[in-house]
Amino acid sequence: PPDEDGSGEIDIHEWELAIQRGLAKRLEQLAIERERRDRAAMAADEEFTTEFLNAAREVFIMIDVDESGDLEKAEIIDAVKNNQKVIKFLVNCGNKNLQYLLVPSRLDKALNEMDTDRDGHIDIDEWEECIEIALKNKLAERAAKRELDALAAQREIAEFTGDFLNAARKCFELIDKDGGGTLSTAEIVNDG
Repeated sequence: PPDEDGSGEIDIHEWELAIQRGLAKRLEQLAIERERRDRAAMAADEEFTTEFLNAAREVFIMIDVDESGDLEKAEIIDAVKNNQKVIKFLVNCGNKNLQYLLVPSRLDKALNEMDTDRDGHIDIDEWEECIEIALKNKLAERAAKRELDALAAQREIAEFTGDFLNAARKCFELIDKDGGGTLSTAEIVNDG
């Protein structure tokens, strides 16, 4: 640490200034790392969105076996019994109405809520409305998890900062053999 007042000794104030500078540098590095993580998270969400929407379109096509462009109740019942890819997508999709397509006792209620124009089937627009809700919910889940991770990281940084400053203070006291509140060159050289 620098002898800022040119006294030939380092007092606790000079020591703590140097420690604070070192700590500030480390916290700056952590902030840069956090920005990098945030950019990576945004890119990951974009990739997730693309994959999710592609999977949703693929599932619609899988259910629509007669290729009418509409999902009929019979097609849905068959798909949720026999198609593992459809089942897996619906289980994990993040939209209750889509998940309820898997539950026989809730199927009719779910279909009624999804069939907004009341024509007896689910067309691609109605499907995509449900998918938009599902995607919004999935992205919110991902953001909530990142928020929890960020809070944990903040706690770790606060603990690290406290521990670092306490260790620096103890280090000063250990080197300051004569308890004079300053570190002489002899004390630093002998303990450094």
